[in-house]
Amino acid sequence: MNALALFDAETFKAATREQWDRHAKGWSDHSAQIGNWLRESTDAMLAMAEVGPGAHVLDVAAGAGDQTLDIATRIGPTGSVLATDLSPAILAFAKENARRAGYRNVEIQAADGENLNVPENSFDAAICRLGLMFFPDPGKGLREVFRALKPGGRACTMVFSTPDKNLCVSILVSTALKHSGMPPRDPYQPGGLLSLGKPGLIDELFRQAGFSQVATTKVMAPFRLPSVKNYLDFIRTSASPIPQILSRLDETARDAAWAEIESKLSAFNTPGGWEGPNELLLTVGRRP
Repeated sequence: MNALALFDAETFKAATREQWDRHAKGWSDHSAQIGNWLRESTDAMLAMAEVGPGAHVLDVAAGAGDQTLDIATRIGPTGSVLATDLSPAILAFAKENARRAGYRNVEIQAADGENLNVPENSFDAAICRLGLMFFPDPGKGLREVFRALKPGGRACTMVFSTPDKNLCVSILVSTALKHSGMPPRDPYQPGGLLSLGKPGLIDELFRQAGFSQVATTKVMAPFRLPSVKNYLDFIRTSASPIPQILSRLDETARDAAWAEIESKLSAFNTPGGWEGPNELLLTVGRRP
């Protein structure tokens, strides 16, 4: 079923933009943690997209841009990277982070990922790291990326896989919904954290968008932090949907929800700290 049949896409996008604008600083403040968490998978994504010296690269849903700086390093001074995001506020942090790092090959543009407003046939490669699953119509987003690529250009996306392989996400959402008196959600409903994890779904979306040589690789990406409290601090301040779900509760009820979440996530304590399991899907395709 088309995602647009399930909810009003523009209302959803407006709410998403507002949420990311509000939590932009929190996400940026955690850039180092996020970068460490996704280091190996980001390197693999850029390699699969064949991001190299002199390339012109499109970074969709770039957020605060730690992976944008990784791209800028790989492409060197003769290349360029355009970082786009729905949230102008978070892009302000991406722009400042690039300035501080001394990169002159980074451009910033606020843009809806389903309507990028970039020239056709203009990029050698495109990536989207943990962003496509939030699109109301991810197929439309992939068609936009396809349009933006030059013939022979490659795109690579990163999304979460199935609920059973991403237990932290599953625990967070199910516990928050229970405390809020809301029914369980279909984990694959459009716009959600796990919406593109259904086996075979993202490959089919790539093919429908026109890509050839489509392939998906599973990558384990455990989130390692000193304690579960560090993870919950990240969740509370970085545009996670969990605080929004719990926002209807009074303070006592919210505290009870967070306490149960912390208790359940403590199952991932290790002698060296806290290690939350995550499995990601890296999907690559080529514009013929």
